[in-house]
Amino acid sequence: MRSIAFREALREAMSEEMRRDDRVFLMGEEVAEYNGAYKVSQGMLAEFGPKRVIDTPIAELGFAAIAVGAAQNGLLPIVEFMTWNFAVLPLDQILNTASKMLAMSGGQIGCPIVFRGPNGSAGQLGAQHSTAFEALYANIPGLKVVSPSNGYDAKGLLKQAIRYEKDPVIFMESEVMYGDKSEVPEEEYYIPIGKADIKKYGTDVTIVSYNKMMKVALGAAAELEKEGINAEVIDLRSIRPLDWKCILESVKKTNRLVIVEEQWPFASVSSEITYRIQKEGFDYLDAPIRRITSADAPMHYAPNLAALAIPDVARTVKLVKEVVGK
Repeated sequence: MRSIAFREALREAMSEEMRRDDRVFLMGEEVAEYNGAYKVSQGMLAEFGPKRVIDTPIAELGFAAIAVGAAQNGLLPIVEFMTWNFAVLPLDQILNTASKMLAMSGGQIGCPIVFRGPNGSAGQLGAQHSTAFEALYANIPGLKVVSPSNGYDAKGLLKQAIRYEKDPVIFMESEVMYGDKSEVPEEEYYIPIGKADIKKYGTDVTIVSYNKMMKVALGAAAELEKEGINAEVIDLRSIRPLDWKCILESVKKTNRLVIVEEQWPFASVSSEITYRIQKEGFDYLDAPIRRITSADAPMHYAPNLAALAIPDVARTVKLVKEVVGK
């Protein structure tokens, strides 16, 4: 094991799969000459050359369409969006072509492609660059949606997406996590998409989260521990498929559930989890399922307002204590 940054884990995943299979290539804005807007693809142009690490124009709908066509003809594209906020432009290609092609072709034509890049808010990016999109893409049949919280999971999940998945994979990262360090093995490994991971075991309440909100969930669990509340913390890792059975098994033990996410509240990931758990596990619940989400409003530029809009440790601790009755 060695400690590497989140961006390095992503780079290793892509590079290892590109060395293994010459059908794999990376394309996106500034991925080549500039070494990536967030330095995820640093050094990859020098190793793989301009035919496999391709700088594109600022035209997401154009290069996403090229990648979809390449995937349908036997190649394995990785498309980097500078932010998922810009991917609303190629939503037609993702929704109307990539996600539907396997069904429309009667199973004859797949679309094995990975769309990846940073998602959600970061430092003072304003309303147009701060949206979290997991719930939107998870609503589209034919797509798989991955949203990891650390480098170890990100590398294993990205390798799985590139090598084994026949469906398009929406791979959502975070700008504020690219420098985070994780312990990552030297040896090759893959993580199946659709399996949640229990990051901390507990007995009093289940806290569910994903992506950078896992820092809030784990931070809240650490604070709650000081007050004698032992929280179990589950990292979804995959939004679609959703491993709700892992959550259900945890709730059978803790009898309480709190969900922390960066989505807007309406029709969010937490909405789906709440429905599933109350339907399948109602008799195990000793308190209503509660959640903390982003504010139901566009993100403000002002840092004080942005801080109020996003879940934090203090408010999560307060909510959990209400759920457990303390």
